[in-house]
Amino acid sequence: MTGPELLVLWDIDNTLISARGFGKLMYRQAFLDAFGRELTGSLDLGGRTELDVIGEILRQHDIEHTEEASQLLATALANSFESRRGDLPGHAEVLPGALRALRHFADDPRVHQGVLTANLASVARIKLEAFGLAHLVDWDVSAFGDDHADRAELVTFARSRARHLRPFTDDEVVLIGDTPHDVHAAVTSGVRLVAVATGRSSADDLRLAGATVVLPDLSDLDELTRQVWRNAPQGNRTA
Repeated sequence: MTGPELLVLWDIDNTLISARGFGKLMYRQAFLDAFGRELTGSLDLGGRTELDVIGEILRQHDIEHTEEASQLLATALANSFESRRGDLPGHAEVLPGALRALRHFADDPRVHQGVLTANLASVARIKLEAFGLAHLVDWDVSAFGDDHADRAELVTFARSRARHLRPFTDDEVVLIGDTPHDVHAAVTSGVRLVAVATGRSSADDLRLAGATVVLPDLSDLDELTRQVWRNAPQGNRTA
């Protein structure tokens, strides 16, 4: 076998960092900048891709869901995060065990890790740069919320981008995330999942959605590593 044995893809929000409503604040600023009026109504960001969220916002505000309108709001959202990137550390924090886990897998030559996130690519980078985590993942094998509206489709993007390393089979791709949307993405695409109950979804919620491996958080690195390697193809070395 040549190349790394596993492709590990991390969710960002409420898996690696907790942003405490910062995203909603940025959406409200972006909508005002893009369309000159206030964003109204509730806003559910939990695990949904930005393209999905943007589409719903446009429909709720009776704005025709065109590519131009979607791009206008996406650009305004990226600009909002860029202008406020210095405020992120005051609104967010790295979740327990996240830094240690990222470093551990980054140092393991058998593992190649990226992110699979609902965030716009530019916003994902801003978030991880704000906490000194960006250098620990490979952005060229990652997938983002502006690649496709359906989170499950992001797995295809990441695997395609990782083909320069080698093709990864279903059992060699591991998603780590905290929402039923992460579970859906793994189940639909046929790859493996380690779910963590670090966001709004409880362990029971994640199991009900279809997760078979659920950890309370990332603080037990030995258990996390065991689950990442659990059911890896027989040809792969065990951790």
